[in-house]
This record gives sequence, structure tokens and C-alpha cells, in this order.
Amino acid sequence: MRFKKTRPALLVALALQQFYSPAFAETATNDSKNDKSIDAAQLPEIKVNSQKMNDDFAAGAFAGFRTPTPLRDIPQAITVINRAMLDSQSIASLSEALRNVPGITVGGAEGGQIGNNINLRGFSSRTDMYLNGVRDSGQYYRDTYYLESVEVLKGPSSMLFGRGSTGGVINQVSKRPLLADSNQITGTVDTNGGVRSTGDFNRQLSDTSAFRVAMMGQKAQTTRDVMTNEDFGIAPSLRFGIGTPTEVTLSAIISHNNDMPDYGIPPVNGRPAKVNRDTFYGLRDDRTVQDTAILSGRIEHKFNSNLTLRNQLQYSHYSTDAQTTGANNVGTLSGSVFTALPTVTSGNLTPLPLDALFVKLASHDRVIKDQSINNQTDLIAKFDTGTIKHTIIAGASISHDTSNIQATVRTNLPVVSLVDPAYLTTPSNSVTTIGNKADADATSVGAYINDTLELNKEWKLVGGVRWDRFKAGLTNTISTATPPLFKADQTVSFTSVRSGIIYQPSDVQSYYASYGTSFNPSLETLAATAGTQNLAPEKSRSYEVGTKWDVFDGNLSLTSALFDIEKTNSRSQVSPGIYISNGDVRVTGFEFGAAGRITRDWQLMGGYTHLNPRIAHASALEATNGKDLANTPRDMATLWTTYKVTPQWETGGGVTYMSPRFASNTNVVSAAGYTRWDGTVAYHLSKYDIRLNLLNLTNKEYINALIPSDGGRSVPGSGRTALVTVAHRF
Repeated sequence: MRFKKTRPALLVALALQQFYSPAFAETATNDSKNDKSIDAAQLPEIKVNSQKMNDDFAAGAFAGFRTPTPLRDIPQAITVINRAMLDSQSIASLSEALRNVPGITVGGAEGGQIGNNINLRGFSSRTDMYLNGVRDSGQYYRDTYYLESVEVLKGPSSMLFGRGSTGGVINQVSKRPLLADSNQITGTVDTNGGVRSTGDFNRQLSDTSAFRVAMMGQKAQTTRDVMTNEDFGIAPSLRFGIGTPTEVTLSAIISHNNDMPDYGIPPVNGRPAKVNRDTFYGLRDDRTVQDTAILSGRIEHKFNSNLTLRNQLQYSHYSTDAQTTGANNVGTLSGSVFTALPTVTSGNLTPLPLDALFVKLASHDRVIKDQSINNQTDLIAKFDTGTIKHTIIAGASISHDTSNIQATVRTNLPVVSLVDPAYLTTPSNSVTTIGNKADADATSVGAYINDTLELNKEWKLVGGVRWDRFKAGLTNTISTATPPLFKADQTVSFTSVRSGIIYQPSDVQSYYASYGTSFNPSLETLAATAGTQNLAPEKSRSYEVGTKWDVFDGNLSLTSALFDIEKTNSRSQVSPGIYISNGDVRVTGFEFGAAGRITRDWQLMGGYTHLNPRIAHASALEATNGKDLANTPRDMATLWTTYKVTPQWETGGGVTYMSPRFASNTNVVSAAGYTRWDGTVAYHLSKYDIRLNLLNLTNKEYINALIPSDGGRSVPGSGRTALVTVAHRF
């Protein structure tokens, strides 16, 4: 059913009717120092003031990777985007939130991959998305209405998380019920015609239990023609035993998306075609309809202040019905005969003017049904051996994933002008043919142990090892590969390690050096390229040294890191259908970051990352030897800062810089670098906030996402946009 313009407002109104009593304010939980479940046996549940807004960008002292751990005790680079930062920028999607993390780039919808396609330090994070520490592998668009923060752990991390995690891990931390009663509702309108509303309601049920529900409804639009997304979601959670030895949390995230897919602009002469950035190459009846349901149960028992046992069970169901159309080929049109340019592999090189070129549209239709069930058990123990203090985390996990993808193909689709395409619907003479049906499943079993040894006040050692067994299989009903791939099975075992040394001469300073590994089976994503199914997993290793400083009385955190990641046996095609594990991919770089307050009224969050993303060795057939990794700029920088002019008035803004990058590993099609400026002005009262966000102040034309297929397509960013958000707490 199509969304109506009034649906977001009705959604919140319904929630208010059901929860009309003092409940919880969304912004009241922004203080991660008060809201992290550090040790419920030692810290009481914090009573929050629903009338006070917390706007601190500082990440807080802890991150929740497997167990809440002080950031200074994690020997890897970490970026935390908290609720205050999300609200300050009026961020609605996870992809937009991650643009605050230098080293991350966004890819577009590609093949069977729909949703958040993220590159971290040059490597795909397709399977490295987590929700409260549990793998969240679905292909769906992730919103932020139910999130308290987003944690990005950088560098290979298979010791903690199993397969994948070459570039790092992205963990979504959802909002939790608290012992407080408050409400918050927000409404946002923008100059593109978009409307969004959210609600966040918490009710204290007893001295040790609470219920919370977050919800969202929106009609989202950009300056891109035809692009409209209509979404809603609800995330209830129930928490028992707060502050007692045994705590139980039950939660769910249910969402529905009816979105217009955007396959971007085709390349001409090795660059995105120089057409109006709002130009749309698709059909008006395209859609991506997604339904997501994630159900989670967590029980944690504290035997005493030194021993905790936790078990987390999560079931996820993801369903996608995609009828999508994109620009397949660029060429010429003579009468009704379309002839594709013969130079697609070199970026559609042509001397012809753009108005003499046409685009052949092609379908990318499929119905995807994915399910997964994950169980994670962790034991956290603290004890001493002589003068050495130990914090041991031992765990075991088991998961089962299934995937079913039914592809269809529409033929007789239109040919449209490159410069001025007609916005059409699927023609009546189009023929739909059933394509390949791919069925896949995988079972993963893993066990790990990690020990943090505090030798004395200044020195800590970190060491861990994990064993994983990954068994997967898939079948295809149709295969056009050479040789055909109708069936594949794979069983691999792998041991991952992690080690680090930390020197902390004071509470202000922390210096570390670390080593970690990761592995990537060829059936990791429950899909395979013919010829790779029998290869051993790709192996990666990372060396990193860094510093973490807490200055200005701990109000401002400064970080730096120098790192080297190498994938030593990447898959390389030596002849049609034949792959061997002789490739070498290496990313070296350094980064700086800052988050927190310079003064009571002035705060910021920002960072800079430099990468050297090189394919050190590949086969001659792939033509990528010595090239840069796809969608990996060498330089990225972000900065967001705000200043309280008065207790009520706040102003600020930020900048995002990205250097040029390539659409694919062949480096044939490139996107220019860009600098984007944003701004904000806000007025705060005890119960209300009114905020104006100005996006892309200079109306800069830039490429938002890159897609390697069809020669390398580029999705332009939105033009200048203003958003007004009103938040009401009661």
C-alpha cells in the first residue's frame, strides 16, 4: 500500500494515544557516560531529566564491542557517533551517519546487494554490520530512529566477530528502556518536499523494569528527479531486572520501505556523463519494497562484580521485492536500432557530443528472502594472578543463514536520450522472463577467548584467539558462467588472532600497538563467482600503532593511528572461469580524530584519513595490477562543530572533503573530489528544540556513491537542501 502524506503524523499521533503518560525523552539518553551498561552490579540505573537536552558529541568512555570496554583500553582506532551528533545533523540514515567517519565510503545498489553497501579502509563491509554486537547481515536500508549510537571499530577483527571484518566492524547500538518516564516527538520538513516524524516513548513499569518504543514515518525526497522513499518503522523493547543480578531485555525492529532505486548516471569518456545531476535513468514504476523484522532476546546474569554470563539470541527476516531499472549501455540510435559504444571497458570513450548519445535501459529485478538466527554466549571474568589483573572475555557463537533470490528479466525496455531522457513506465510490450533462482545457506560455529592483562598502572597487554568453522552451500537453476556454476559447497576452518600492548603513563595519555587477522571465505555472502568456490579463504593481517589523549579535563578526546592492512591471498582470475589465490591487496594509511568540547559552549567532532589503497599483485587478465582499490579515495576529512551563542541559541556547521576515487578496480572511470559545506542554527527551550539544517550550502555537484557495473555508474549527491526539525519533550 502506498504511503499517504499524512502517514508520518498519524503514526506518531497513534503512539501518543497509546502511551499518553510521562515517558522517555529521546535526547535524555544521549549521555553515553550515564547510559552504557558498564556494570550494573556497581552502578545504579541513572534517573534522567526529561526536560534537559544533552548535546555532547563526546563518545563517552566506553564502547560495546562484546562487552563495554574503555576506549583507551582497545588497541584499535574507534569512532563513535552518538545520539547528540545524529540529532545535530538531523541524520535519518545509517549511511549518512557514517559520512562522519573518515575512511568510509558508500556504494550504490549493486546486483543482488540492496541496502547499505559500505567500504571501510578500502574493504567491503557488506557482512560486517552488527546490531548490539550480533551480526546484522540483511540487505536493507538502515534508519537511525532506534539508535543510541554507531560504533566503528577499524581494522581486521575476526578474533572478536568471526568471518569478514577486514576493514573493520560497524556496530549499531539501539536505544534501551530506562528507569524514567518521558516522551519525545519530532517532526521534520525539507525544501525537497520531504516529511519525517519520529516518536520515542519510555515508561517505567516498576523499580526494576521499563518499556520503550521508538517509531518513525517518512516521505523522503532529494533533488534527484523521481526519487521518493516512503518508509515507516517501529522498535519496541522491554527490560526486566534493571540493577539486579539478572537482567532480561526483549526487543524488536520492524520496518517497511517502499523506495525508488537509483542506479545513477552512466560514464562517458571515463567520467560520469556531464548531464544535469538530477537526471534519472530508470522507469517511474520501479520500486524496492522491503520488509524487515529483527527479534532479539538477551539475558545477563552477574554472579558477582567479577563474573558475568550473557546470552543473546537474535532472529532476523529480510524480504525484498525489487523492480529496478538502470542505464545499461551508452550508444547511438539510428531509427529504432540502438548500437552500444564498443569502448565500455575503457569508460565509453567517444568523440561524439553528449546530445548524440542514447542510453539503453535494462532491468535488475529480483525477489530476495533472507533469514538468519544467531546465538552468542559470553563469559566475562575478572581476577588476579599475583600482581597482574586479568579481564577475560570468552565466548561461543552459532548461526544459520539462508538466502533465496529469484531473478527475473524484463526485455523490450526503452532507449532514452542521455541528455534529456523521458521518464517512462514499463512499456506494455515488455516481456518478463524468469531468471536464475539462487538458494544458499550457511552454518557458522565459533569460539574465542581474549585476555586483557593489567601488569601495573601503566602497562596492559591484550591477547586473543578464535576458531571458526564455516559451512555453506548454494544452488543455481541457471548459470551463464564459464564453466557453469549450478552447485557449490564449502567447509572451511580458520583461526584468528589478536594482540596488543598499551602504555598509559597517565589518565590523559594512552599509546598502543596491535596486530590482528581476518578471513573471508568465497561463499561469505552466500553467493559465489564461478571458479572461486574451492579456494581457501582470503587472509588479511593488520599492524597498527596509535595514541589516544583526553585533554581539557577529559572533555576533548584526540586520537591518531598509523596502520598497514594486507590481504595476502586475494582471489585473482587467470583465465575464464579459473581463479587462484595469488593476489595481494594492501592498504596503508594514517588518521587523526577529535571529539568533545573545547569550551563549555564550543564542541566538535572531526577527523582526517589518508589511505594508499594499492592492488599490489593481480593477474594480467584482470588488468588491475598496481591500481587503486575501487571507491577508496586517498584523502578524506570531516568536521562538524557547534557553538552556544546563548543558552538558547546554537549555531554551527561542518565540511566534508573527499579526494578523487575510482568506480572499479580497473581505474577506468573516476569521480572527481569534492568539498561539501553544511550548516545549522538551533533554538533550545526546556521542552522544545527548533533546528534548521542547511545541507550542501554551496550547491556543490559531487558524486555520492559509485557502482562498478555497466562500466562504472555514479550516483550524484543531492543539491542544496534546508530542513526544519521541531522536537517536543513531555
